[in-house]
Amino acid sequence: MAAQESVYNLLPRLEEKPVKPPRYISTFRPSVKLEIEQSKAQWKTMGPAKVAVPSPKNFLKKHSKEPTLPARKKEQESKKLPALSVPRRTDRPVMGIQSKKNFIKTNAVAAITGLPKKPQHIYVDRRQGDKYLLETSGLVPKYIKKKDYGVTPKYVTQRSEETKKAQEEYENSVLEYLKKKAMKQLSDEERECLLQGLKKNWEEVYREFQCLSVEIDTIPKKLYKGKLESQMKQLEHDIDVIEKHKVIYIANELSTGMMV
Repeated sequence: MAAQESVYNLLPRLEEKPVKPPRYISTFRPSVKLEIEQSKAQWKTMGPAKVAVPSPKNFLKKHSKEPTLPARKKEQESKKLPALSVPRRTDRPVMGIQSKKNFIKTNAVAAITGLPKKPQHIYVDRRQGDKYLLETSGLVPKYIKKKDYGVTPKYVTQRSEETKKAQEEYENSVLEYLKKKAMKQLSDEERECLLQGLKKNWEEVYREFQCLSVEIDTIPKKLYKGKLESQMKQLEHDIDVIEKHKVIYIANELSTGMMV
């Protein structure tokens, strides 16, 4: 669409350009620039570093970078060499010394009168295997020939005596406690009679349980069955407790007992 015509558009207008404000420059710029230039390394700048070019005469030579040993001190040079155990090249042996000893005869006498060398006992692991010493193999029964073999060690006997003494002390303390509480111990006959009576009661309850009808459909039957099961469980528990404990203490006044 064309712009609307107007009288004001006939006169030319001067374009006013906006004036930009001056750029902000910090007062600390010179000091910061100097600090950056001082801390900047040559290899961090753009372009190649301005370093001195090596001379072609100073080329890399062989063994030039190997570490050099320090110079030898005079004290080390002044030290005397240790005495050698071998004769020197300039030494001369003593000549003219002769011995009248008959070495052949002495060797023969020593071989005749000397004790024969005992052979070492060895074993072989297979037909064409290597030989090994028998003594260090563990196959020789040398430990059973010791004087203390099969003897109970002292610490074992001492420990057993200590446990036996502790058990006796515990039994004595239990007896004293029972005497104070006026408890009596059931004899073997009473214990056996009590055990047989419990088993007999269990058999009677079990017989009644077996006489129950196959179909339990009423509430009284269910209650009676539960009662018989609880009685059998209690009797089994009592029988198990009495069979496990051989010593039983019963209080004279109270109905509770003590098992050991």
